[in-house]
Order: sequence, then structure tokens, then C-alpha cells
Amino acid sequence: MSQEQPRREEAEQEHESIKHDDVLDVQGSLARKRTVAESIGGQVLGKDRKQASVSSESASARANITIGEALEATVVTAGNRPVDYSDAAAIQAAEVRATGRTNIIPGGVAAAAQSAATRNARLTKDEEKTKLAEILADASSKLLSDKPVTRKDAEGVISAELRNDPNLCTRPGGVAASIAAAARLNQSNTTTNTTSGTENNDKNNNNLTKQKLN
Repeated sequence: MSQEQPRREEAEQEHESIKHDDVLDVQGSLARKRTVAESIGGQVLGKDRKQASVSSESASARANITIGEALEATVVTAGNRPVDYSDAAAIQAAEVRATGRTNIIPGGVAAAAQSAATRNARLTKDEEKTKLAEILADASSKLLSDKPVTRKDAEGVISAELRNDPNLCTRPGGVAASIAAAARLNQSNTTTNTTSGTENNDKNNNNLTKQKLN
């Protein structure tokens, strides 16, 4: 009994640690999506706002925004809009850059978007059409792999959305806008972290110099 008790306590502590890390991961992801949405004029409401209690600044400092998270942020800014071909093209371009695979993945977010766009084109009533929120709500989990958004990723997604829009325009708050916002935030985050690292190095060097002089 004396040997089993410590093992049980260790197992319980490990389980609690895993649960705590999972909660932080979820909160961080929600905070990053909130940052993207707010940067392009969207508002995070209800349960998502409560869960994203971690500040946007601290979440950005821990990890850059991924393509999957940027796609999910579109649910906040344009989730009620019916999916069309330009949306599907932008989503496919985002999936290609996240996974590195050029073909549409069966069961993936791009395949769902293409199917929705084709179906919506045949319908006349908006209430019967598939909305972006239905396609992008769990985009991260539908991607075979994910990666932080870069400026190059944003350029590719914007180009895809433009080419497939009848008016050669990107949609306000749409897929391209979310990816572009995420890329800007990531670039800003990288610059901030680099500057902070340089300042810390300078402080360390100054401290070493003072020690030598003393």
C-alpha cells in the first residue's frame, strides 16, 4: 500500500498537469483568433470571449498565429456569409500552404468549401446556402498539418481570392483578410521578440562589462 499511494499521487499530478496545459493551449488559440478578428474589425462574443481570458499580447508572445487559427477567425468576421467560389479558392490556397500538399485532400477543409460553393451556386435563397462558419469552425482540426502564417502565405491566399472574384476584389473580413491580418500580427510579433532579445543581450553584455571592471 505504501508503494501504491505515491504512484497514485504521481499519476494524479501528471493528469492534472496535462489538463492544465490543454486549457492553456485552448485559451492561447482563442486569444490569437480573437486578435485576428479584432484587427480587422470583428468582435468576439459570448463563450469565446470568456474562454479567451488570456490577453492577446501574452498569447502572441507565446506562439504565432497559424493558418488554421486564421481560418477559424473568419467565422467571427464573416461566418454568416454563404460560401462562394472565391472563398473556396482562398481556403484551398490556405490549405495548400498549411499542409504543403497541392491536391485537395478528401474530407479536408478545402474539399468541404469547394462542395459548398458548388451547391450554393445552384441555390437562390441565402438561408438555404452553406455558410463559412459551417466550413471553417474547426478548420485547424481538418488540416493534416498547420504552420504559422507568413507574408508569402497571405500573398498566395489574397491572389487566389482575387482571381476567383467576379469583381477582382477581396471580401471584407473574409478568408484573405484574416490570413493577411495574421501575417501582419506574426511579423509584428517576430519584430517585437527580436527587439526584446537584443535588449536582453545588451543588458547581459553591460552586466558582464561591469563585473570585469569591478
